[in-house]
Amino acid sequence: MSNLAALPIIIPLISGILLIFLHNRMTVVRILAKVLTLGNLAVVAYIAYYIYQNGTITLEAGGWQAPYGIVLVADMLSIILVLTTNLVAVAAVFYAPSSLSNKQEHFYFYTFYFLLITGVSGAFLTGDIFNLFVFYEVMLMASYALIVLGGGRIQLRESIKYVLINLFSSVLFVTTVAFLYSVVGTVNMAQLAERVGEVEQKGILTTIAILFFFVFAIKAALFPLYYWLPNSYVAPNPVVSALFGALLTKVGIYSILRVFTLIFIYDPNLQQFFIWIAGLTMLFGVIGALSTNNIKLVIAYNIIPAVGFMILGIGLFNQTAISGTVYYLVHDMIIKAALFLLVGAVAYLAGTTDLRKIKGFMHHYPVLGWLFLLATFVLAGIPPFSGFIGKLLLLQAGLASDRVIIVIIGLITSFLILLSLMRIFIQCFWGEKDNDAYTVDKQAARKFTLPVILLLFFSVVLGIGAEFFYPIAESIGKYLMNPEIYIDSVLKE
Repeated sequence: MSNLAALPIIIPLISGILLIFLHNRMTVVRILAKVLTLGNLAVVAYIAYYIYQNGTITLEAGGWQAPYGIVLVADMLSIILVLTTNLVAVAAVFYAPSSLSNKQEHFYFYTFYFLLITGVSGAFLTGDIFNLFVFYEVMLMASYALIVLGGGRIQLRESIKYVLINLFSSVLFVTTVAFLYSVVGTVNMAQLAERVGEVEQKGILTTIAILFFFVFAIKAALFPLYYWLPNSYVAPNPVVSALFGALLTKVGIYSILRVFTLIFIYDPNLQQFFIWIAGLTMLFGVIGALSTNNIKLVIAYNIIPAVGFMILGIGLFNQTAISGTVYYLVHDMIIKAALFLLVGAVAYLAGTTDLRKIKGFMHHYPVLGWLFLLATFVLAGIPPFSGFIGKLLLLQAGLASDRVIIVIIGLITSFLILLSLMRIFIQCFWGEKDNDAYTVDKQAARKFTLPVILLLFFSVVLGIGAEFFYPIAESIGKYLMNPEIYIDSVLKE
């Protein structure tokens, strides 16, 4: 059964390659993309159930025993994130035909979409820090193609910044891996966890840990390295923005979570540093969301305080905090995708992203309006939705650690997140009917609505069904706080 760990990577990879050869038959490509995405989701759901019942799956590629060969490790943390990734992918692939122009679809959108899912899934599943870099590059190469899809001037301008920043971080990433290998003599994460504690060169290892954090902080858009994200995420088509907003920064957070709970866990000064970075990330991100009248930018800026909440849990570094980070991570992947798809629909139907030029949308598109209000409550953490569960765990952990200031910052940030989204709801959806501003297209609205309903359904279930889902997050928290479990499952000691 160990081969199951490779399927979430192999299926989207083969799917993307297959669709290249059907490039001129777009109707077939659309149907196949949907079927293959649903099939991959079903496979991943089965793997998640198998791991829930039987424990971690470790695949040693080519029969080379760890730590000498390439290892994939499908534990509850990684498979839950892969499952969430594929849920977002299903919503995206059904939303795409209504959002993309024929020109954009013909520029191999579906191939790069599958390659993006391949890279993200591989990053979650790899047990080797060098292959984490490799899957980052797969993910980034697909994102480079998706961000310029259609070739608009704004896309090309933002893509230059996006590519340069990520090229710099990639060079730093591979260089840091080389430094680590020169000191420890391995890149297998389980063996790294063993050897890092034995090496006497603590100063060098602390420097390497900081370099890794810097690389992952760029990917995750933590303060002060978030400046590249907002415009880069609103320039592409809304379906691409949804994939980016839901997945790419979360790979950075996952990398920090995995590396700093498994390998570099000996330095309390780093944990204190994480808490301050978390607070600053929350505040500066939400200030950005309040400062713009572009509805897409509001959602893009709201990615930043969310990653601040996640890094807070890692900084607090206790079981409740880590469980809260895991819960909030899954919640945010789903709700950010839903919000990007919603504002994409509003921008398409209104013909503008300026909230000052949109009003009375609720009269023409009531379902979209109520869905947006629901998504606002979920993101802001209104009880009993999933955002509330994750934040409650994180703030409880903060109070238990006597971190009163960061708890207050978290509460203020949550209120300001709610305010930033309520501005959109009140201005765009509420108010008098405006029949002259835009043409009403209810058929297009229905096509946009169904994928959003799918995501919001699971987001609501994640909150209302917390009695079932929290024990899973709690077990992952216990697992991450005991790295020897991971080490034993990989090295089979």
